[in-house]
Amino acid sequence: MKTVYDVMQFLKRFGTFIYTKDRVADLELMEDEIRELYSSHLIDIQDYQMALMILRQEISKEKRNRQQM
Repeated sequence: MKTVYDVMQFLKRFGTFIYTKDRVADLELMEDEIRELYSSHLIDIQDYQMALMILRQEISKEKRNRQQM
């Protein structure tokens, strides 16, 4: 996994599709889903850590962009 798109495709393998028209909300929901998959022992630690890192970076970037507007 290297991008948010990769995380979205990863979640689709588990039947999770997220789209609310709010980018930050989508990213936060994806983060919640990743945590739930990990706590249910459906994904390994490497996928969990990589997905969270990607999502947190993107959330941070989106929040900075909103503040600049």
